[in-house]
Amino acid sequence: MFVRLIQFIGIKQINLKERKLTMGRPATRPTKLKDGYYIEVRNKNQRSGIKIRRDSKELLMQAIKEYGKTKDVTVLGKLKNGKMQQIDMGELV
Repeated sequence: MFVRLIQFIGIKQINLKERKLTMGRPATRPTKLKDGYYIEVRNKNQRSGIKIRRDSKELLMQAIKEYGKTKDVTVLGKLKNGKMQQIDMGELV
């Protein structure tokens, strides 16, 4: 009886491990972005990148200088109330 109990517990542990490896449904709705200034940073000669948000123009300029040394940086604009607004590059300098 003890051997059957160990076999039963072993089977349960394997099933729990398998459940952790499976993933759920992917999101169908795009994520809502917070208000702030956005840049897109990507490795050189790559198509996809990541969006980075900063709260102020000064912090945005620091991020552009930091990431610009080794990566391609694209300024996306300022997001306010769910709408992206263009930033005049003269204002940033």
